[in-house]
Amino acid sequence: MSILSGKKILLGVCGSIAAFKAVALASQLTQAGAAVTTILTQDATRFVTPLSFTSVTQRPAYLDLFTPDPGRILHIALAEEADLLAVVPATAHTLGRMAQGLSDDLLTCTYLSTLAPVLVAPAMDGGMFTNAATQANLATLRERGVHIVEPLEGRLASGLVAKGRMPEVDALTAEIRTVLGRSGPLAGKTVVVSAGGTQEPLDPVRYIGNRSSGKMGFALAEAARDCGAQVILIQGATTAPPPLGMTTVSVTTAAEMLRAVEEHTVQADALIMAGAVADYRPETSRSQKAKRTGEPLTITLVENTDILRQIPPTLVKVGFAAETENVLKNAEKKLTSKNADLIVANDVSRPDSGFGADTNQVTILSKGHPPERLPVLPKAEVAAMILARVAALVRQRSDS
Repeated sequence: MSILSGKKILLGVCGSIAAFKAVALASQLTQAGAAVTTILTQDATRFVTPLSFTSVTQRPAYLDLFTPDPGRILHIALAEEADLLAVVPATAHTLGRMAQGLSDDLLTCTYLSTLAPVLVAPAMDGGMFTNAATQANLATLRERGVHIVEPLEGRLASGLVAKGRMPEVDALTAEIRTVLGRSGPLAGKTVVVSAGGTQEPLDPVRYIGNRSSGKMGFALAEAARDCGAQVILIQGATTAPPPLGMTTVSVTTAAEMLRAVEEHTVQADALIMAGAVADYRPETSRSQKAKRTGEPLTITLVENTDILRQIPPTLVKVGFAAETENVLKNAEKKLTSKNADLIVANDVSRPDSGFGADTNQVTILSKGHPPERLPVLPKAEVAAMILARVAALVRQRSDS
């Protein structure tokens, strides 16, 4: 299940031109299974309407602190029910009222009353954002545990190009998922995930590669993030857009991936090698493009280092076995030879679990347990099941 499924999210919307993104955000959160209730400031209604939010969430959108709500006090009830309060967009005026503890509307009264985590996404003109007063207010909120989504530099409504532009909806959703995962089973832990294929150069324009899309690795990285982990994603060649809310390290070759994995696993708690690392590379790579000669071309290949085997068993190690035949037999060999805690095996010749598919059908192998075959599932669900097992292994390792 998505970390957003069943979560009660209060969405505070302030008077900024960026308020239109809040409507799209409410829609995306709702589609992911969250129950989104909106609180608009009076100035927000100059840009968007309560009807916009009720239309996409099928839930109330409140405006007035004194809205009748028989049997309960509205701002207290909203504050107590919330799993998260997200103020998107947050204007300089509202940030100042939050920092000073002022409570003159429904949004600020609810903010002062809630014990849920709070996220704010500032959006304003560049001079307003960099002003010392705004920065002091943000520092105060940050010290009190409010999660600040840093605005981007870009073209603003004034025509100025500066820092103050609110991030896009996908990035905001990733930040919300990160905050909700703070108390997850991998909170305080570091997980390194590799994703995508490697490219071994023949010359400046050609390479030996594979068909990995990176989708499974990205799903695993997102699942680790949603479990509260600090995620380091080592990304090779991919066709899918990378996830947000994590540290990303881009690599091209198997040698570069090896160096990145070795560097980032020193202090990590788990390594998930979902990347499709080339087993072989050309012995030499030409400095200039090879030309057609009319004669056969012979390329000598040499073996790349087995990255998972190279990493010492001081952390939880998870590998993948992408096979086309004898799937379980080959996966069992890898479980032993790589000294892994888990091997996730799949038949990549199947259309529903091969490279580029949105689903996967895997069998999870672990030491001392019979193979566990999962049905065909979306890769996000497969990733969540794998991370549940990784979290249990990390806890066992920490307790021993």
